[in-house]
Amino acid sequence: QEQLVESGGGLVQTGGSLRLSCLASGRTFSTYAMGWFRQAPGKEREFVATISWSGSSTNYADSVKGRFTVSRDNAKNTVYLQMNSLKPEDTAVYYCAAQRRRYYSDYYPANYWGQGTQVTVSS
Repeated sequence: QEQLVESGGGLVQTGGSLRLSCLASGRTFSTYAMGWFRQAPGKEREFVATISWSGSSTNYADSVKGRFTVSRDNAKNTVYLQMNSLKPEDTAVYYCAAQRRRYYSDYYPANYWGQGTQVTVSS
């Protein structure tokens, strides 16, 4: 059983940066693909980025390409989301998710979710 805890959210001005962290509690973190998702008020949750078990493969939503970077440190059981050039439309609760696969797949649900961290970008 994995428990995921996100941190690093907050209030930032347009153009600013934040780095989100997601700490996993289990001993099998390094075997899971990880993902970041977000949900804005009144909207459905949407995909942001994914990273494979080794970190060798990443994937991004078009809306964040070139601005966000996902990475992981398996020795620290942590996945990160570096967010630069933030825009008001990036305002959302950000969730990390773990999938018991080596590469994240949209065809399967996530196996574990964190509780989310709020990111607010002021204009």
